[in-house]
Amino acid sequence: MKLKSLMLGAAASFALAPAAFAERGGDGEVKIIYWQAPSILNPFLSGGTKDVESASMIIEPLARYNEKGELVPWLVNEVPTVANGGVSEDLTSITWNITPGLKWSDGSPFTSADVAFTYEYCTDPEGGCAQLTKFEGVKSVETPDDTTVIVTFEGPTPNPYGPFVGGESPILQKAQFSACMGAAASTCTEQNFNPIGTGPFVVDEFKPNDVIVMSANQNYRVADKPAFAKVTFKGGGSAAASGTAVMETGEFDYAWNLQLAPDVIAKMEAGGKGTPVAGFGPLLERIMLNNTNPSADLGPDERSVIRPHPFLSDPAVYKAMSMAIDRPLLVEVGYGQAGRVSCSWVPAPEAFAIDVEGCDVQDIAGANKMLDDAGIVDTDGDGIREKDGVPLSVLYQTSTNAVRQDFQALIKEWWGEIGMEVELRNIDASVFFGGDAGSPDTFQKFYADVEMYANTFNGTDPQAYLGNGLCDKAPRPDSQWQGENISRFCSEEFDALHAELSATADMSERSRIGKALSQMAFDEGMMIPLVHRGRLSAHANSLGGVILNVWDSELWNVADWHRIK
Repeated sequence: MKLKSLMLGAAASFALAPAAFAERGGDGEVKIIYWQAPSILNPFLSGGTKDVESASMIIEPLARYNEKGELVPWLVNEVPTVANGGVSEDLTSITWNITPGLKWSDGSPFTSADVAFTYEYCTDPEGGCAQLTKFEGVKSVETPDDTTVIVTFEGPTPNPYGPFVGGESPILQKAQFSACMGAAASTCTEQNFNPIGTGPFVVDEFKPNDVIVMSANQNYRVADKPAFAKVTFKGGGSAAASGTAVMETGEFDYAWNLQLAPDVIAKMEAGGKGTPVAGFGPLLERIMLNNTNPSADLGPDERSVIRPHPFLSDPAVYKAMSMAIDRPLLVEVGYGQAGRVSCSWVPAPEAFAIDVEGCDVQDIAGANKMLDDAGIVDTDGDGIREKDGVPLSVLYQTSTNAVRQDFQALIKEWWGEIGMEVELRNIDASVFFGGDAGSPDTFQKFYADVEMYANTFNGTDPQAYLGNGLCDKAPRPDSQWQGENISRFCSEEFDALHAELSATADMSERSRIGKALSQMAFDEGMMIPLVHRGRLSAHANSLGGVILNVWDSELWNVADWHRIK
């Protein structure tokens, strides 16, 4: 089936079951806790999920994905399709018609100029935009009038829903951010911490890596929403403390990303104050392999820039590292029913997931033989193999979290069994995922040999997400260390195949190409996939309207949350 045919019949309207709101702000305060504390409220300057999701309560896209993965209008009346004339027949342009009368939280009109500005902001060549792949292939963004936005692509684009769609690609107010273009973007503290938005809440106070205090947006487009007058968004602590605060003590109303062992969740739920909610999307826990040299002997602007890595560029090494891992045990220890073994970069939707033979089998003997056959052996009797005189000694970093530290300990032991020396390091999640260009500890800067984390993408089409492997998307000093290609993987074949995906409409072909890209990421040393993770969060029993969404921000419908009396 052609994607164009699907677009002809795409649903273009959206409605949520109405909640009985008496008045805006009538339900008082709601308390949200994210154990990975937000460090910035501008998702264009951070790839961290905690930053994208907290910002989604304030700034919004033109359209987003609902809990079923369906594209729904948000700041427009309908999603453009070929059928309604919003997408051109030749698939080279998409026209968005903004809902008339929308206002920013400061009372000024929301117009097409703000949308066009957002494109210019993210694509400024002197800046560093964490969401640049959303604008891959865009030729221009035109605004014939205040409510019309025309995005033109360089060629036929079967999936035109990258720019301005989903929580990762919201609209910034031009008036507020006009002085923050290019290299100045990261210096605009006031704008990045207190963005003016169209969302249901406005920022009253933001303490990075600690707490956000918000209040109801009095200019929000729905008169009786949000139901809550105030939001306390607490960051930091641990997943265990967050789960306890909702399900056992009732101190908070919503806890995100409860990356905890199944028995721990069950004990918390028995507390009777809250309910866990879960769903499987494309979230993959993985180990990223640094394709550049992170040696501390290099200068700060050379580390993780100069190629190649001294030994991780050898297929025998990274394949042996993968073979040594017992993924079923990781699932059992870390996630139980909320985890699945996977070696697919895109584990969902099913149309794009690959099945890698041997992924679910640990093979220490085979890994050792692979290294022996490659001549990567222990030459000095210290128990550590060397490649061309360089010991297989790795710094393995991740964020601070009980499950991740359990994974680190197990994987260190397994890699030790194949002759590797492993130093473990864990970094506070607020720093690790924070995107601060001045910090040496961010996952984007990657001053380590390998690092472990999980991330996902908005919607059900992984084209932009797979673009995270493009050569030109690697974080660099001149991009303020922003960029989605964290491993610094670079392959002309991969780039060419992704360009083919971008121009392909046939769904079976898109599936084939997407799977091929995922296979390349596994086969050619971008990452070592570990576990397909379900999203697991929890809400207070007194909090109504919560609909877990694995295809967009978990806080996508926070305007509909309300207190159950």
